Amino acid sequence: MAGSALARRLLAASRPLSWVNTAYPFAAAYLLAGGGVTWVLALGTAFFLVPYNLAMYGINDVFDYASDAANPRKGGVEGALLEPGVHRQVLVAAVAACVPFVAVLVALGGPASWAVLAVSLLAVAAYSVPGLRFKERPVLDSRTSSTHFTGPAVYGLVLAGGVWSRPAVLALVAFFLWGVAAQAFGAVQDVVPDRQAGLASVATALGAARTVRLALTLWAAAGVLLLAEPFPGLLAAPLVVPYLALAWPYRSVADESSAAAHGGWRRFLAVNYVVGFLVTLILITMGRS
Repeated sequence: MAGSALARRLLAASRPLSWVNTAYPFAAAYLLAGGGVTWVLALGTAFFLVPYNLAMYGINDVFDYASDAANPRKGGVEGALLEPGVHRQVLVAAVAACVPFVAVLVALGGPASWAVLAVSLLAVAAYSVPGLRFKERPVLDSRTSSTHFTGPAVYGLVLAGGVWSRPAVLALVAFFLWGVAAQAFGAVQDVVPDRQAGLASVATALGAARTVRLALTLWAAAGVLLLAEPFPGLLAAPLVVPYLALAWPYRSVADESSAAAHGGWRRFLAVNYVVGFLVTLILITMGRS
């Protein structure tokens, strides 16, 4: 395959729309923990921006090819359809892209940061690779997915030598709950194709309606935790409301009609950017206080 064609497939496999979801938590945590604007910040942000996502989503797209081919929402921003002929190249590229960054980050850190980075990378692989396939273990699938996004934030805190203060712990727990809710809600739209393909998920196990209600509960819990943050961090608490609003109409959706939740998921992707902007304003205020 020509280099340009492979590059386009690798770009699609890394899901550029989601790059910010892993790079941003690392950068924000690193800066708030006192790491400063340094080349280490740039290195870590670059790693969690592209190589990390190529590994996470590329591995997923390779090993989910059979089921994704039968899923009508795949083949765009919500997941690449990588023909079997490029699977090996994608896996090799994912590893090759990560290794140099990981080597430098390990050299820069200590045992605590090594442990957090190892857990994050293990979660990336374990979610999809045969033999582990945490994505097919109901509830563990949601927790592992949330680790994909919370892990970079924890790593940023540890790498910068930050303090495990009460506000930091509350924010990380709230973020983890948000991630569990997001994965669970995203799984609802795939209940029918997943069951037809013989795949298990939190949504196939609990059913569409119960899974939406679980997501609503977890998003609400995240908001309650953020209310306990000191000002201005507590201003982030109301930012769970848009997620509650987009999921609420599907709280009683039948399994057979669960594909309708795709509309809520599309709005979720857009809401993330708006909420991210507002979180940035709050973080800027925190940095100045």
